[in-house]
Amino acid sequence: MTDDRADPALLRAQAEFSPETTYLNSAAVGLPPRRTVEAVQTALSTWQAGRAHAPGYDEAVRTSRAAYAHLVGVGPGDVAIGSTVSAFAGLVAASLPDGSEVLTAAGEFTSVLFPFLAQAGRGVRVREVPLDSLADAVTPATTLVAVSAVQSADGRLADLDALETATEAAGTRVLLDTTQAAGWLPVDAGRFAYTTGGGYKWLLGPRGTCFATVRPDALDSVVPHSAGWYAGEDPWSSIYGLPLRLASDARRFDVSPAWLSWVGQAPALELLTSVDRDVLHAHTVGLANRFRAAVGLPPGDSAIVSVAVSPGTEEALTAAGIVASTRAGRLRLAFHLPNTAADADLAAEVLSGRLG
Repeated sequence: MTDDRADPALLRAQAEFSPETTYLNSAAVGLPPRRTVEAVQTALSTWQAGRAHAPGYDEAVRTSRAAYAHLVGVGPGDVAIGSTVSAFAGLVAASLPDGSEVLTAAGEFTSVLFPFLAQAGRGVRVREVPLDSLADAVTPATTLVAVSAVQSADGRLADLDALETATEAAGTRVLLDTTQAAGWLPVDAGRFAYTTGGGYKWLLGPRGTCFATVRPDALDSVVPHSAGWYAGEDPWSSIYGLPLRLASDARRFDVSPAWLSWVGQAPALELLTSVDRDVLHAHTVGLANRFRAAVGLPPGDSAIVSVAVSPGTEEALTAAGIVASTRAGRLRLAFHLPNTAADADLAAEVLSGRLG
């Protein structure tokens, strides 16, 4: 694990959090930093006072788009904004040719899976294989692979190098869900045709923000079925009448933003990007592995730890002030920017002897 004291940016960022619990639940809901809370409170007061102006919220969207683009290694013009992962996955699903084969991982999160299953009436087939076999299962008949970079249920990582190699060889595109990855795992979104990820977990924003990236060579492969006024090249000049005048880049897939959510997302992303992403990766995985070592588990490569626990564990965690989740019948712990070695040690102390 990295020595937190050696990275001033990490320490400065951690000072913006003030949970009253040992919070190990960023895989469900991220903690807002102080600057996010203050920004939303100010925006609420401005709205209440009758001084809010709709175009004024665009700055938060621009800032968020640029910060997210930096985080995942693409240009701002490659980033679309919306509210939910399933809405963007649905655009990709609806744009597939009739009879397409979609390959996915067994147990995939349903916001990634359901939009493709809903296309069955057009002959779209979804084939499910174990995550570890995903790259080997790609064939020239596979139109698209839809998979999460990090599995929601247990934190397992997809082998993105193998997936990229296999899909390039087969001429297959990829929709990569980055919801449980971007924010702690270095992600290079430009490797794949499409990515999408929610902002309210590891990106520390309010619920109601979502990002998607579309590689320039894949722009014309998706029909912007949900295009509205905000999908225009200049949104404030395309709010009435013909003709269709969409943005020339991925902004054509933008959905009109939920304003207050973006007001909170922008400062959260600025805070995240103030810490080197490799430092953040080492910090989060290091804490997870500190916990793993303390309870006798082998080291892993994820900031998420999934363990079977004995009855009564939930009550013990609550009594100790530890917040976590249960997913797929197992306890899920998530170590993120706000967490410290003391958090990992307390979790290990409480869970010692309780692992199934």
